Amino acid sequence: MAPVSTLSFQCALITGGGGGLGRAMAETLIAMGKSVIIAGRTESNLKKTASEIGAKDYYVLDVGNISAISGFVKDIVSKHPELDCVINNAGVQRPFQILGPDYDFDLNKADREIDTNIRGPMHLSVSLVPHINSLPNGGVIMNVSSVLGYNPFSIVNPVYNGTKAWVHFFTLNLRSQLRVAQSKIKVVEIVPPTVETALHRERKDPDDNKKDHGNKVALSVSEFMEQVLEGWKSDKDVCPAGLGHELVDKWYNAYGEAYTKAGG
Repeated sequence: MAPVSTLSFQCALITGGGGGLGRAMAETLIAMGKSVIIAGRTESNLKKTASEIGAKDYYVLDVGNISAISGFVKDIVSKHPELDCVINNAGVQRPFQILGPDYDFDLNKADREIDTNIRGPMHLSVSLVPHINSLPNGGVIMNVSSVLGYNPFSIVNPVYNGTKAWVHFFTLNLRSQLRVAQSKIKVVEIVPPTVETALHRERKDPDDNKKDHGNKVALSVSEFMEQVLEGWKSDKDVCPAGLGHELVDKWYNAYGEAYTKAGG
């Protein structure tokens, strides 16, 4: 049986926790009395962030390095057996324009983007299921998708769009499978819209996701966090923000009933 609520966990691991949305979620949870462990690629940044926000611990982990995940899981579970939540937030967005004038189409970069956005969350989620499910009160798995996984309107980011569609569908099926298995794990999808972070750093205008650069639909990090927190407190399976509310509603109105009938 799933936890009473999304926020019933006590200790969360957040990937990509050194900045952006990961740091915002970490700060919010710590302010609520939760323990948070952050993970990311750059130790100096992690150390600084952990000190500033009061994180319980930090780990250097590149989730795109799939061969490192098994050892990482064994290590963190051994040192922090109380870990009962993982938030798969780490992700990368790289423009990929085939025969386009503005960007190249480097397949090696695309492969690394797929490793980070797909294989990393998959391996981390699945590897932690046995541990979380063994805890007396179970725990929570949260995966961060995107509005671009529901409508790929950022044409210059086909690889990213596809990876986030994968995260949406994987999370949906993971929730269904664990429910059928009567696990003690709640599965949550977080659906960000355009948020004012460094995600667009490889674009020609790295600030085109900022309100002061004319992006009227962009959310500030605090606006995003306010809406996600509302979803957490309401114990929702899917927690969108901004444009995500409309797109999530459209998807479930169109396909939700058919998915449920199929066994979801």
